[in-house]
Amino acid sequence: MQIWVDADACPVVIKDILFKAANRAKVLVTLIANQYLRTPDSQYIRFVQVSSGFDVADNEIVKRAAPGDLVITSDIPLAAEVIDKGAQALSPRGELYTKENIGSRLNMRDFMDTLRSSGIDTGGAPAMSHADRQAFANHLDRILAQK
Repeated sequence: MQIWVDADACPVVIKDILFKAANRAKVLVTLIANQYLRTPDSQYIRFVQVSSGFDVADNEIVKRAAPGDLVITSDIPLAAEVIDKGAQALSPRGELYTKENIGSRLNMRDFMDTLRSSGIDTGGAPAMSHADRQAFANHLDRILAQK
């Protein structure tokens, strides 16, 4: 199992949790982003920089992810694509996307996009809380325990 991180929008605190987990569980974590990111020196942590552009990092993750891998992303269409490939997807807030719930998440995302494009202010996501970080760490630990 490898962990792929949609790193452009991944919060620093979540990356730190992933870096610690990579070394503790001896699992490869690869961050993919279109801007340079500093990573700790570790045989279990890698960084791949892709060119700028719409969905370039997402497409790279889809290309590389394999069945049994874990993808960390808040991008619901990306989560849907990797789930279709047999990988797991976990949001930085600790929500595990599954075959059972990804369809409703995509529908809600599309609905919110429609509202925003018609001029309705839907607000943004709330700030990441301690409970969100804890939910992420707990879900990650459960997934790593199964590897």
